[in-house]
Parts: sequence; C-alpha cells; structure tokens
Amino acid sequence: MARAGAAWPDHGGETGEMLRAPGFEAQGLGPVAEWPAELRVAIDLMLASPQRAFVTWGADYTFFYNDRILDAYRDENSRIFGRSYRDSWPKVWESVGPYFERAYAGEAVLRPGLHVESVRGNGEKIDIRVDLSMTPIRATDGRVLGILGTSADRTEHYEIQAREREARAGLEEKTRTLEVVNAAGAEITGERDSARVAQTAVDAGVALIGAKFGAFFYNNTDEAEGERYMLYALAGAPRSAFDKFPMPRITKLFEPTFAGTGIIRVDDITADERYGLAGPFHGMPKGHLPVRSYLAVPVRTPAGDVIGGLLYGHPEPGMFGAAAEASLASLAGQAALAMDNARLFETVARELVRRAQAEEELRVLNERLEIRVAEALLEREAAFAALQQAQKMETIGKLTGGVAHDFNNLLQVISGNLQLLARDVQGQEKPERRVANALAGVQRGSKLASQLLAFGRRQPLEPRVLNVGRFLGGMEDMLRRALGEAIGIEVITSGGLWNCQADPTQLENAILNLAINARDAMGGAGKLTIEAANASLDDDYTHRLEDVPPGQYVMLAVTDTGSGIAPELIEQVFEPFFSTKPEGQGSGLGLSMVYGFVKQSGGHVKIYSEIGHGTTVKLYLPRVRKREEVLVASHETVPMRGGTETILVAEDDPDVQATVVELLTELGYTVLRANDATSALSVIESGMAIDLLFTDVVMPGSLKSPELARLARARLPELAVLFTSGYTENAIVHDGRLDAGVELLSKPYSREQLARKVRAVLEAKAAKKG
Repeated sequence: MARAGAAWPDHGGETGEMLRAPGFEAQGLGPVAEWPAELRVAIDLMLASPQRAFVTWGADYTFFYNDRILDAYRDENSRIFGRSYRDSWPKVWESVGPYFERAYAGEAVLRPGLHVESVRGNGEKIDIRVDLSMTPIRATDGRVLGILGTSADRTEHYEIQAREREARAGLEEKTRTLEVVNAAGAEITGERDSARVAQTAVDAGVALIGAKFGAFFYNNTDEAEGERYMLYALAGAPRSAFDKFPMPRITKLFEPTFAGTGIIRVDDITADERYGLAGPFHGMPKGHLPVRSYLAVPVRTPAGDVIGGLLYGHPEPGMFGAAAEASLASLAGQAALAMDNARLFETVARELVRRAQAEEELRVLNERLEIRVAEALLEREAAFAALQQAQKMETIGKLTGGVAHDFNNLLQVISGNLQLLARDVQGQEKPERRVANALAGVQRGSKLASQLLAFGRRQPLEPRVLNVGRFLGGMEDMLRRALGEAIGIEVITSGGLWNCQADPTQLENAILNLAINARDAMGGAGKLTIEAANASLDDDYTHRLEDVPPGQYVMLAVTDTGSGIAPELIEQVFEPFFSTKPEGQGSGLGLSMVYGFVKQSGGHVKIYSEIGHGTTVKLYLPRVRKREEVLVASHETVPMRGGTETILVAEDDPDVQATVVELLTELGYTVLRANDATSALSVIESGMAIDLLFTDVVMPGSLKSPELARLARARLPELAVLFTSGYTENAIVHDGRLDAGVELLSKPYSREQLARKVRAVLEAKAAKKG
C-alpha cells in the first residue's frame, strides 16, 4: 500500500543519502514514499547492520546495499542500486543467481566460499570469494517478498588456505622424492654389478620425475669414430626400440651432459636452438620415441670423471621442473658413487694385495729397526750419552708413532670385522672360539700399539689435577689382586703432599706396569713399596738432563726386593722392545710406555738398581697449584646400547669406514658416510638432520678434521662431535694434552667401546641442551 509523502530516516552514509535524494525511484517500486512497509523495515535493518548487507525485492530482484558493501559496487551504482540485479549484472548473476532463486523459494541460504568472477563497468576484473547468507522476507500471509542477506569477502582467507594446500602438496612431493632417492641409494650401495646399478638408477629416475622413459648412456671413446655414447640401461621402453638406431655422437645438446659441464633441462626440445643441428637425422631419427620435455644429468665420480649420463624424456612439453632437476642430480650422485665402486672393485682387490706386501715390509722394517736401535746404543760416546739418548728416544718415538697409526687402522678393520663375524657364528662352538682367539690377538696388538704411542709421546692425554696419595689409596685393592698374596705391599704418603697434573688412566697403567715388572723381578714373592712425596730438582741435577726444568715436583717411587738390573743395562731399559725377561715373557714396552707417558706429562724418570738388592723407579710429575679434581666415572659405566639418531661417519680408509658403518647400523643408528672432510661438510650443508659427527682426525685434503668440526658446529650448533684416530699428531692434541672439550675414541676400539662412547657423547649433548 502506498505511503505518500513518507520521508526516509537519516541513517547516515552514502547509500542512505541516495535513498533520500529527491526524485529517487527504484525499478518497479516507484518513489520511496510508495514503498511497502516491509521493504522499508528491511532496508532500515540493512543500513544499520555492522556487516556487508543487502536487500533484494520483488520478482525483478531489485537490489539495495549498505555502505559496508559499497566498495564492491561503487562503479556499478548507476546500474545496480535500486535496479534489477539479474538484469543489470548478468555475468555475476550466473554465479549468485541460483542462490537468490532458492531464497525466493523460501529457503534460508548459506553458501560459504562462493567464487565470483566478472568485470566491472570500468573494466576492472573481479575475482573474489564470499560467504553468502540470505534470509527470505515474508508477508503476513507467508509469501516471499524479498531477501535480506549478507556478503562477507573471504578472498584472503581462501587464498591463504590455497597457499597452505600448495605448500603441503610441495612438502609431500619432496618427501616422496627423498624416499625414492633414499630407496635407490640403499639398493645400489655396495652393489658390485655396474649394470644393476645403472638399471636401478634409471628406474628410480623415471619414478622420481614422472618421465615416460629414461636411459643411461656410458661415455665410450672410439679411436676410429671419435666420441660416442653406449646405451647401458633403459626404462619405459623395450631395448628393441633403440636397436635400429646407431649410438648417438657428441652434439651441442649432448655435450654438456657427457663433458660434465652441466645439467640440460628443456621444456620443449623441438623448440631448442641446439636441436636438429647435427646430421644425419637433424633431430630425432624416424621411429624414435616422441620427446618434447627433456632432462639430462651427468653421472660424475667423486674424482670428477664423467662415467656417463642419465637421460629422461616425455612426449608432452613442460613436464620437468626445477624440483625434478634437483632430485635427479641427487640420484645421479649416488649412482656415480656406486658405479665407481663397482668399476674399481678389482683395483681394490689389487690394493689389498699391495697392502699385505706393505705390511710384510713393515714387519721387516721393524726387525731392522730393533737391530739399528741396538747398534746405535753400542755406538754412543760417553761424553754425549745424555744428549744422544734423548735425541734417539725422540726419533724412535716419532717413528713408532707413525707405525702405530697404520697399525691401529689395520687393527680397527680386523677388530670390526671379527666382531661382526662373532654375531654371525654365534652358537657355533668352534668358530666362536676361533673368533675369540683372534679378538684376543687384536687386543694384544692394540695394547702393543698403545705402548708404542705412549713411548713416542703421541697419546692423547686427558690430564686432571690429582692428589697422588689419594690416587694410590684407590689403587691398593687392584694392586693386591694383580700381584698375588705372596707380594707384600706398603704404600707411604708424605704429609702435605702437593697436587700434580696427569692423565689418571695412564698414571694408573704406569703404576701397574711398574708393579708387575717388580713382581716378575721378585719371582712372585717379596715386598713392594710405593712412596709419594714432595721433591725439588735443582739446577745442578737438571743441567745434565734434556727437557727437565728445575722446580717442584711430586715424586712417586716404586721399590722392589727383586734381583736388580746390571749397570750396563740401566740406560737401555726404557728403550722399546728391550727386555731382561726370558723370550716370550714380555714385550719390552712396559717401561718404554712409562717413560713416554711421564715425558709427555712434562716430568722425569729415574731408575736405581743393584744386583741382588732390588730396583727403585722414581717418577717426577710437575707440581700444580690448583685444586684437586674429582674423578668422574668413565664411559665404561654407560650402558652398552644403541640408538636411533643420525650419525655422519667421515673416514678416508674404505675398510675402516665400511666396518664402523656396519657396527653403527647394527646398533640402530641411521648412518651417513663421507670419504674426507670436504665431503662431510657437503653432507652437513645439504640440510640433512645430523646428531653426531664421527670423524677420523687424520684425513687427506685441504680441509682438516678440527676445522670440519668448527664449520659443522657453526651450521648445526646442537651437533655432537666425536673424533677417532690411531695417531692424533697435533690436530687435537697440544702440549701432550687432548684439547679442551674434545671427545676422542682411540683406534682400535671394540663394538662395546664404540657403543658406549657414542651413547655417552649423544647423551651429554642432550643433557647440555636440556
């Protein structure tokens, strides 16, 4: 019913002003004063709504909206506000019309995320998503007169959701890629058949990047015909598909791959300027598999030699992106290493023979060395005895240190493989006994190498501030068990004993060596006296000695009531392999170890003996003015167990590397490997999650292990580092002491020692982080 003369309430805003404008008429409704009361109430609600609200009215869908929705229709006001939505904006009506019709049919409509596309009157493109809500406006008799609705712009929300879906899809694709590469790497690692390696790599590449077919071509130099490539493995097509074609020659398209200068990725090979330049085919020969997308990666050994190339094709253009290129490059790296290993297998076998010959030469050299040392001792001149003795000891020390390094590496290979073999023969009495005997021999060899390093002053010492009196008190029970009941033991400690600084493990070994030597000299029965006291060595005493400064020392004396040592032999007892015991009853390295340890600790050794009256060996360790350190339990107390962390093994010796990788893998760890420090750093920089770097100290190359550890921690601050070596030189040992904060596992080590040390280092890292 018309309402002549009615004025529109002032709600403020631009759309309210339009309704109050003189002469304003809506399509099919006439002047405002004639509008039905239901429409005026609906428009009042719309104008007051805090949301983006609108009203449509009548069969023509006459359209009104408030200021909050104004920006969406500002350029369309003249043809939309108060006009038929359906007739004025037909393109948008295609998207929203069905929902308006449902509302006019009496249904309350809620449509989240409605996609609306159109073009404004000014030419601007509309591409938005809205949450659309519409409620029918009914007359008293139930008829639907119009619609009151809201339209919330949720474009940004849905764009964020779309980006999240894309990111998740990308992550899933990367995960799948990593799984394929890792599975292929695991399958080809250790494979000695190059054909199987090549086929596995080609198959993995097809699965990895979605190629229709793939192939591996070997580099093959033909003197008569020049550079050619030989098809070695094929996937996605039968080999007969290539039988009728000659092997490809060097071309502009193939050259980067087989020269190793780069990866070739082409979205459409038929449009590439390099395609079709070479005869006789000037492109793909007739009958060749259709190729548009093309991706080729060189297969290059760690030494830089190009074995061949992995080539992949697809009949559709644009199929291979940057991700495919990156994943294929990773696969090619693993394939190159495996192929190189297979090709060099016979070379490795020959190298093993050469090493056996070298070991025999080393044995002969050691025999000659003993003869030369004995000859050198006989040639000494009395006037230069002290100087020549010191120089000779230093020379032998360096020599034996170098020998011990190679020896320890050999022992590590033997020990590791024996321990792995022990698990294989478990429950078989004879093989178990033989493996146990062999391991016992390894332990004796390890002890021999340790004594050589001690004499050569090449042990990685871990000195602690000790009170020797208390230290001896803790050893009494062990000494009594070692010497037997027939040996009386007396320990004398002077009052006010100073502290000294020494490696407690090596000091314990030195005292035990001296005690066992004393027991043997006493024939198993007698008295052993161990005394600790303060001592000062003055200039008069030290000026005749090499590398012994005057000052205050803690003196530890071990005295026996044995047979004594002849005067002419006193100067020889500290030399390696010299022994007064019957053949087969001693290695001649016990006193040499004591001598090397004390000298490496900055101390002095003096021996006094008289035939028939016994021997006294005095050790002088420099006094330190520091508080005694409480000795913590060794790693031997850590439970022998494995873990699930990831360990990167950097070891240049392939045999040592193979055994330690297998030992760690059996313990449950995920193990990565590198042949030198540079390769290890590349693995770390690849972004792989690594918990522990287990690296040999001495490896070839310009990047040294300590620098590798520093760079690795700079990139992975939480990374734990464990060094291993049979001979540390000066890399992590300075002034005869292991550098602060350095963890070292000396070769050769047992499976149990490896497990405990690795576990201890990882748990120490976790505790520090916590």
